[in-house]
Amino acid sequence: MSSPPTAPTRPRSDDLDDDPPPGGFSSGPLGRALAFLRNTWRGLTSMRTALVLLFLLALAALPGALLPQRSLNQSLVDQYYADHPTIAPVVDTLGGFEVFASTWFAAIYLLLMISLIGCVLPRALEYYRGARAAPVTTPRNLARLPHHDEAESDDDVEAVLARTRTRLRGWRTIERSEPGGVRTVSAERGYLRETGNLVFHLSLIGLLIGFAGGKLYGYEGDVIVLADGSEFCNTSILGYDSFRAGLQVDGTELNPFCVKVDRFDASYLPNGQPSTFSAGIGYQSASDLEDGTTTWRPDTLSVNHPLRTDGDRVYLTGYGYSPQFTVTWPDGTSRTGEIQWRPVDRSTQLAEGATKFERPGVSDPEQRTNSQLALTGTFAPTAALDTDGNLASAYPALRNPVVELNVMRGDLGIDDGRGQSIFTVDQGKVDSGELRSVARADLAPGQTTRLDDGTVVRFDGVGSWVNLQVGHDPGQTWVLVFAVTMVAGLAVSLSIRRRRFWVRVIPSGAASSGVGSHVQLGGLARTDRAGYGDEFDRLAEDLLRPGPSEDLSDGDTQKKDG
Repeated sequence: MSSPPTAPTRPRSDDLDDDPPPGGFSSGPLGRALAFLRNTWRGLTSMRTALVLLFLLALAALPGALLPQRSLNQSLVDQYYADHPTIAPVVDTLGGFEVFASTWFAAIYLLLMISLIGCVLPRALEYYRGARAAPVTTPRNLARLPHHDEAESDDDVEAVLARTRTRLRGWRTIERSEPGGVRTVSAERGYLRETGNLVFHLSLIGLLIGFAGGKLYGYEGDVIVLADGSEFCNTSILGYDSFRAGLQVDGTELNPFCVKVDRFDASYLPNGQPSTFSAGIGYQSASDLEDGTTTWRPDTLSVNHPLRTDGDRVYLTGYGYSPQFTVTWPDGTSRTGEIQWRPVDRSTQLAEGATKFERPGVSDPEQRTNSQLALTGTFAPTAALDTDGNLASAYPALRNPVVELNVMRGDLGIDDGRGQSIFTVDQGKVDSGELRSVARADLAPGQTTRLDDGTVVRFDGVGSWVNLQVGHDPGQTWVLVFAVTMVAGLAVSLSIRRRRFWVRVIPSGAASSGVGSHVQLGGLARTDRAGYGDEFDRLAEDLLRPGPSEDLSDGDTQKKDG
């Protein structure tokens, strides 16, 4: 007789406390915290989260394209404040004028990098295992596969296996034995597909690291240089008009080189749009400076043709005009000055600025500050009048250069110890009366105007200046290498098919005919079956029905498979 059923034993409370839940964490506060962190990490590193963060990054970059950015053009930001005095402070508080340096943009970018790396690394490990995996065991019923065939053979098992080894040369194969003397061959081809996937994913991580390294250890700066043989040397950040350094750059170890701008050439379409512009330069690399050579290597800067030297790139990003003036004081002393004036209309190169002079030979401090001159106004390369009768420019080339000059005399604030713009005068000095206008005139090259004390101001002519942007990105080479390998890996993974092929050879004793052997074949494409049917038919024809053309078909197939 069977024994009566035993009542289930009720677990004790201390047993429940000792056994962890299926998730592997205890049910206490620490376990819940670890479970929360685990689930958060899984959610952050999912492909869906990476795509959402990528979309948010593109969305967050829109304000940087639509709003003026301080790092690119502070004057446009000031103009935005003047045009929108109510909304501009709100935009500034939200980081709208410094989008790519804002905390929220950096947070999205950092989360995206963590998500991509956390998502890609496990996939890369999976592809690595797949590339090293051995062919799987031959299925029990090959007739259920999408591609299958079978036939009786007069050859014995070893002869069929020998023919199979020859035909599957270049495949990864494993032979196995089954009960009853049955032999099987498992073959697989297309492992380079997994290698391509592995290369693609690892290159993506390398690309991200290259970008991050370039931002950490790179720098970028802008400097305006007159196109009259003036020089710029990349030895200190003090030589730049603006400088943006990476987080690991302090500006004390810049790659030394020098650039001398000899000339600037530009051509324009009839509508005033520039068609070409270039700058003829000479440069000295770090090795030239170390050797003390005085020879300049010639080169030409133009659009998409930067100067590359010592890991730095020098781009030509802007240009303009620099009026030349000569001031002659009543005692006969004179000074000539030339400085860049900034364009206020890029399409016509209408410019404004201030060329400042100090009277030489004046030692008395009060007389020195009262005799300083500022030649301010507007310059038009092709003079015309707008609807209000003000000076305008009809064309960006120097067809009819005219300067609308306002000569101001007094204290320019040069000795105050404060920095000031080279394009304007201190408006506070004007409001206080320390700086006042003493003459106005419209001058063409060679014309003069005389001040009340006998000082003569002559408009000598017009020069050119160029804006050079110097960039140093130590990660650019790695970014290029990883970009190429990423594309190559993607091309390999898309062009190669992973396919499997199985052979089962049953000896005559187990075959229904009792003669030779019975051969069963099966095939399966792991990803895309397009085109595999023809390949399987060729394999089946060579193995099941070999003929006089076997060697030729084998070579033919090898070429097609390769």
